[in-house]
Amino acid sequence: MNREHAVVLGAGMAGLFAARVLSEQFDSVTVVERDRLPGYPTERKGVPQGRHLHNFLSRGVNVMTELFPGILDELATAGAVVATDGDLSRMYVRFGGSVLKRSGTLSDPGLLTLCPATRPFLEFHVRRRVTGLPNVTFLDEHDVAEPLVDGDAVTGVRITKRNTGFASTLAADLVVDTMGRASRTPAFLEGLGYGRPAEDRTEAKVAYSSQRLSIPKGRIAEHLVMFNPGGGQPGGLLVAGEHDTWTLAIAQLVDVGHPPTDFAAMITIAEQALPAAIANGLRSAQPIGEAVTYRHTSSVWRRYDQMPTFPSGLLVMGDAVCSLDPIYGQGMTVAALEAQTLRDCLRSGDAQLAQHFFTAAAQYIGSTWASNRARDRHAFPVRTRRSVRQLAEGWFVKAVLNAAANDVAVTERFLRISNLIDSQAQLQDPALLARIVAANLRALFTQTRTHAAKGLAAGNASGRLRPMPSTVVGRCSR
Repeated sequence: MNREHAVVLGAGMAGLFAARVLSEQFDSVTVVERDRLPGYPTERKGVPQGRHLHNFLSRGVNVMTELFPGILDELATAGAVVATDGDLSRMYVRFGGSVLKRSGTLSDPGLLTLCPATRPFLEFHVRRRVTGLPNVTFLDEHDVAEPLVDGDAVTGVRITKRNTGFASTLAADLVVDTMGRASRTPAFLEGLGYGRPAEDRTEAKVAYSSQRLSIPKGRIAEHLVMFNPGGGQPGGLLVAGEHDTWTLAIAQLVDVGHPPTDFAAMITIAEQALPAAIANGLRSAQPIGEAVTYRHTSSVWRRYDQMPTFPSGLLVMGDAVCSLDPIYGQGMTVAALEAQTLRDCLRSGDAQLAQHFFTAAAQYIGSTWASNRARDRHAFPVRTRRSVRQLAEGWFVKAVLNAAANDVAVTERFLRISNLIDSQAQLQDPALLARIVAANLRALFTQTRTHAAKGLAAGNASGRLRPMPSTVVGRCSR
């Protein structure tokens, strides 16, 4: 394969990361986008969930800083919150009755760097960096008509200018589809005789509403607040954004009802699950615009890695390959990992590029998919008889959460796994298992003593525990 020209379809986060990597390997890169791309952060039609809460996990932030050195400083200067110190007191994370430990020192806080900015803000700044690359060109306000094919190879793409209808073609040595859930590559492959990729699916379990907020500086000390009371009750996430703005998201099980869209109702739900200090700060919030609801939380993994043949000159990335449940906030991070995989595959050569890429990406997509299924079983248990394995799995999750409330080493490992830095298999580390067991035993001992003390105090207060009469004492002494 020549490496003269690459074309990226879509200018979302996956497309921007792909363009950045391709700029190292190809003489020129063209990014084709349906929307107009303004010179400032704003929502756009091509990202319908852009007004919702987006969570860029630490693993993704680390990849972004590798691809764009210095970008965290730029984001902070532009008004974003950037947390690099691993200060646990700035996070409140509650699952059921367990709250993750909020004090202690992390062994490697840099790996858990957070940058909780809104999607339009983050995308704009990354796009500005990509636009600054001398061999990258953006063609916005263009529709993609169809790929161009010569035998078993994709050789370019036909595009149409939206406001004039003018059609043109772009010859390319590689075309990368990052057009999200609406990708037409499966239909294109079927038309060429390759067949559609198999699909793994999970049904939507929750829907959620998001509300942008303005909160006076200093009213809430945390920059990330997460709560999932369990038992079918609504959960939520409150995340600091740029310029003292925040986003509050409230999620509700779809078989229970609809998530609230009334600002007052959203605040009420959050207040019931949060400590007083955070709830008081939330009461000072003012809504920015109206709340929006998102119900498309089903997951789809198009198994390109299982296709026996695939045309050369074509790749698929981002949500066009796998659209994960957005409540876990993993989409942008997986897109960043795929950009790393693409770079590694290109450095290894062009032979079987698509097959090598899809196989490598399937490793972390598969582990994330399996982890999400396990989290679903714990967070949204079905009302049927569960297997012994599922019962044991649920017990272990509770044990880990209980330990993470008291042991900073368990807390750090839990956060590393949640942020896709470590695999879930790391929870099986013998040293960590010992800490999990020890923390649960300490908690059980403390709970037992506390209950005993309360019982004794209650008995004394009600008069049930009185000194034995002297006649009884006398009889017992005989």
